[in-house]
Amino acid sequence: MVAQITEGVKVSVETTYQPEYSNPANEHFMFAYKIQIENLSEYSVQLLRRHWVIFDSNGTKREVEGEGVVGLQPIIEPGQNYEYVSGCNLKTDMGAMQGTYQMKRLVDEELFDALIPEFNLIAPFKLN
Repeated sequence: MVAQITEGVKVSVETTYQPEYSNPANEHFMFAYKIQIENLSEYSVQLLRRHWVIFDSNGTKREVEGEGVVGLQPIIEPGQNYEYVSGCNLKTDMGAMQGTYQMKRLVDEELFDALIPEFNLIAPFKLN
């Protein structure tokens, strides 16, 4: 698990290779990632947008942006956390992701980017 704290918002990531949804012969490798966002600050925050940068080990880079996460723009109260699971497909058995969440501090409407630490996506058979 990797984690990063930005302005009192801690983002932690765990990944899992999904062999049942992958097809290596067709260059399709599916990974799930679980994100936990903890509000360590004294102010309520809302997640407004996400921006991902996805790297394949073949040198391909792509970016994904959009509102919220899994269709939601959660408000996270001080001391609370929000978790969700999503997925990413790669054309290779190794890659990485990183990004940002645009957050809004509700007390003063101030916007800031919470960093999502870079994390690796590696099929387990690649490690042998």
